[in-house]
Amino acid sequence: MSNLNLHAPACRRLGTILGGSLVEGLVMRLENEVPLEEVKAGKFACVKGQHYSFFSLITDLSLEATNHEIMLFPPTESEGLLGDMLRNRDVFAKISLKPMLMLDANGNRMPVKTIPQHFSSVHEAQPSDIAMIFGDEKQDPKYFNIGAPLDMEDVPVCLDFSRFTERSNGIFGKSGTGKTFITRVILAGTVQRKAAVNLIFDMHSEYGLQARCENKGTPFVKGLKTLFPSEVAIFSLDPESTRKRGGSPDVEVTIGLNDIRVEDVMPLADELNLHSTALEAAYLIINKYGSRWLSELLSQEGTIKEFAENIGAHTESVGALYRKLKRLERFPFIKPKSSGKSVIDQMIEYLDRGLHVILEFGNHTSMLCYLLIASMVTRRIHARYVEKTEAFLASQLPEDEPKKLMITIEEAHKFLNPQAAKQTIFGKIAREMRKYYVSLLIVDQRPSGIDDEVLSQIGTKVVAQLNDDRDIQAVLTGVSNASGLRSVLATLDSKKQALFMGHALAMPIVVRTREYDEEFYNAVAPKSKGKTSKQSVHSAIQELF
Repeated sequence: MSNLNLHAPACRRLGTILGGSLVEGLVMRLENEVPLEEVKAGKFACVKGQHYSFFSLITDLSLEATNHEIMLFPPTESEGLLGDMLRNRDVFAKISLKPMLMLDANGNRMPVKTIPQHFSSVHEAQPSDIAMIFGDEKQDPKYFNIGAPLDMEDVPVCLDFSRFTERSNGIFGKSGTGKTFITRVILAGTVQRKAAVNLIFDMHSEYGLQARCENKGTPFVKGLKTLFPSEVAIFSLDPESTRKRGGSPDVEVTIGLNDIRVEDVMPLADELNLHSTALEAAYLIINKYGSRWLSELLSQEGTIKEFAENIGAHTESVGALYRKLKRLERFPFIKPKSSGKSVIDQMIEYLDRGLHVILEFGNHTSMLCYLLIASMVTRRIHARYVEKTEAFLASQLPEDEPKKLMITIEEAHKFLNPQAAKQTIFGKIAREMRKYYVSLLIVDQRPSGIDDEVLSQIGTKVVAQLNDDRDIQAVLTGVSNASGLRSVLATLDSKKQALFMGHALAMPIVVRTREYDEEFYNAVAPKSKGKTSKQSVHSAIQELF
């Protein structure tokens, strides 16, 4: 890789380094010819040192004067000549830069361990610089275009999917900032690049079929099933809702009371306000009735006292457990007893063959339903992946190696708050760093509600606008140069902008996210005809046998 030619004519000079430090960053004086309002926080710049090129983010801007007495008597509008003279020499804009990466003369990337000397020149980044740092999807399929840097339209910034799928990742931002659109772009990329197989818990039915869009010009956008009809399967808890939206579920999900275990109920403790003694009573019921524990409990209307005495539990604890879990019978997809092939087994079969699974909740959007199903399914699939990984380690045969599985969950703070993270399967997966080929893609608007230990294990973070200081502090947990990035986060637009940072990128960068539109559809799925029939997936399964 050749050295960067930062002094090429097309590379505009921004200013000169005046000072700074390795810890606090660099200070640049802006060239008089460069309009200050064209320089924005989050912009990408290059500092040319004697031996290294320093790739940096602009983190702050301020107005300075060589003599502060000048500010006591500023020139009036009629004193234009005096104002120009002062701007040429005595007043200037000071720009704060945070070096994120440095390259040597041979183009080798390395962490920043030194700083350039005084009066080093600073230049705008060029498209070739962006490609060198973030990769080029035209040269290597592991890279995927996620958007463009600020003020550099049509210059792609790429995510390295080979690294993205190595760890769990997070997409954060307050409501209305486009988290769902960013998630769709990334998920579509993983499908097209075959970087991982996806299991998506689609709480609001936004990822499978067409979904509403706030853009008045395009009121609906395509889902993953529409773009990749033979590669994506829809499992639906509400088949009627799926059909009303123009699709047909590949599998209609039903769950028997005998399939639900105490470990599936534990994540519901906060939602149901269940005391620990009630959960202890559940284990006593299991000791007597085994897998029939829940159906036996829910059939005890009017006989709770006798039932409690029979299993040796407190009547109040059993009564509380009965009242809270009785709500589960309201869900039409929960049956007294499961029949036929297990839904979990069907999901495993699809995932094993590289087919992506979207579990739609339809009109069942209560948090109780989401917590139960997501925890229940994930815990069982993770257990299968542990078995598959151990079998692969024993045989060491390439055909036994499990496919990378990425599980997408929304409202992640409900699963990963400090208390739940220690008990739920999601906290375990986040801490394992894909030890068993399973990772998470968590989507959340309140990252401050997620356990700090989990956040520190997140490999790549995509952060849209956040207003709450606690949320900003949370997403910067475990991130170096957090102080400089905090000021960048404060300047993000409310839509279509996000700070990408972490394991799958060489350095943090603010990106104007890629549009999820017809141009995107044609780029990722040019042969898609929008078919959503069940037959297309079934045909794909037959081909894989």
